[in-house]
Amino acid sequence: MAVLISTSRALGHHRLRLLAATKRLTGGDCLGAAADLHLAAMTIPATYAAIITAAGRGTRAGAGLPKQWRSLAGQTVLGRSIAAFAGFPRIVVTLAPEDMAHGVAELSGPVTLVAGGATRSGSVRAALESLEGAGVTHVLIHDGARPLVSPRVIDGVVAALAAGAPAAAPALPVTDALWRAADGRVTATASREGLFRAQTPQGFALDAILAAHRAHPEGAADDVELAIRAGLPVTVTPGDEDNLKLTWPEDFARAERILGDAMDIRLGNGFDVHAFTAGDHVWLCGVKIPHDKALLGHSDADVGMHALTDAIYGALAQGDIGRHFPPSDPQWKGAESHIFLRHAAMLARQMGYEISNADVTLICERPKVGPHAGAMALRLSEIIGVEPDRVSVKATTSERLGFTGREEGIAAMATVTLVKG
Repeated sequence: MAVLISTSRALGHHRLRLLAATKRLTGGDCLGAAADLHLAAMTIPATYAAIITAAGRGTRAGAGLPKQWRSLAGQTVLGRSIAAFAGFPRIVVTLAPEDMAHGVAELSGPVTLVAGGATRSGSVRAALESLEGAGVTHVLIHDGARPLVSPRVIDGVVAALAAGAPAAAPALPVTDALWRAADGRVTATASREGLFRAQTPQGFALDAILAAHRAHPEGAADDVELAIRAGLPVTVTPGDEDNLKLTWPEDFARAERILGDAMDIRLGNGFDVHAFTAGDHVWLCGVKIPHDKALLGHSDADVGMHALTDAIYGALAQGDIGRHFPPSDPQWKGAESHIFLRHAAMLARQMGYEISNADVTLICERPKVGPHAGAMALRLSEIIGVEPDRVSVKATTSERLGFTGREEGIAAMATVTLVKG
């Protein structure tokens, strides 16, 4: 029986449930065909899932915490690996049973935790079993110790699967000379022709790779090896030199250098509107303000927070509030908007970004925002985790024009800057 934990730290609760648990890799000019795949920013199909393996102990990485829990440029290795797959509808993470409590405490967002096995293959099989019958058709299996995987590498695998390949995996051609050695001496040379260095994520049709795991319970070095044993053709997609697997202590220093070489700046805009209804107060940017009306909405209708939340999601290219917290879900009826904003800020950090500044403008005739603007900015800074002087809240009127001028509701717009590197 596999133990699954769906964790959403940002939502303020944890849910626990138990469940029963075209080219070949072996030759040809594989990368040439794969390079022709469309690798623009892709929409991940709703039936695709990601599995991230993180149940190992990583003893070769040196003493201390297992490598997946170590900090890399201010974020855990596993957190970075999960963030790389943020666009996937389902993300399953395998953890050692003794790490489950750590995972629930540290990981946020719609991530399902599965207790791993004694081997990597055992862990992957447990994750695959958890997805059977869940409407998943394809799965990408990724090493949690590869935190620098790029969207291009992931999109290459997804594109190959979407084009009909039953299996696909990124790799790099071997370019160095190869030797055989014994007792510190070279004993022979070996041809590098047709040899590739395997990477992850490795993608498969779910039913095919699950059948391969069941047919070979002894396991293998990776899932491509099992696919080959099962007779599946494996398409090779482009790998990336930066997609290194953290194995030795010096690998962490190399990863830090890679992260330090790039700076990614993103801007996001958000806009929201809520109509007035009967009531005696409004919530604006986390501050309760007495008023002769209230704002109408599925949640607490905090129009300022909603605009800022959407600005962050927009900068991350992760949709809007409705995508992460559907209004059709009754659990969010009357929810406090700081839940949404915290989730957006945590997602930004999981994806490697820091919030540089945020600017919110409230558009209304009444209530007067000026006396509360400082408290609003302070509250927003607390929620998104930045210094108060990096948050601005201001207001304007529409000169009595339009629905805001007629005092039928309040509008808000927000801009945010995210920085990585």
